[in-house]
Amino acid sequence: MPYEYVGPAEILRRVDGVAGRPVRSPADLDEWLAERRDERDEPFTFVVDGDGTLLIAPRRSEHVACAGGRPVLAAGEIAFDGREGRWAVTGVTNQSTGYCPDAGCWPAVAAALDRARVPHPGGFTDVFVFRHCPCCGELNLVKDAHYVCVFCDADLPS
Repeated sequence: MPYEYVGPAEILRRVDGVAGRPVRSPADLDEWLAERRDERDEPFTFVVDGDGTLLIAPRRSEHVACAGGRPVLAAGEIAFDGREGRWAVTGVTNQSTGYCPDAGCWPAVAAALDRARVPHPGGFTDVFVFRHCPCCGELNLVKDAHYVCVFCDADLPS
């Protein structure tokens, strides 16, 4: 199921093309990470586009810019380690407040990584739950299964 962008409209208006780098092979990942030696200590932004391709961008990039404003099959943050001479995913989440993907998007992430032949942990290393408040409309990050809006105390959909 594709996820539409649900973040601030002003961020979407600034999108100019697809900012994410496609990763279709280990060589694609090697090349991109070689250009980012100073950034490899923190996770990167990623999306899986509508064709099932992994796109990655620097961490402070907006997911919607990474995706070129298009719907995605998954979005979050991803970290890599290359100590064994080959890059592998060491951390991957669904943390994207622009798309708010649920944990059910993992199969799209796994398929994209498998096609690119990038080893991964087999599931999200951290899962985030997002809910928009039906009363005030604010986006909430649900913690500890506490489905209450932090802005207005209304109950959030479970």
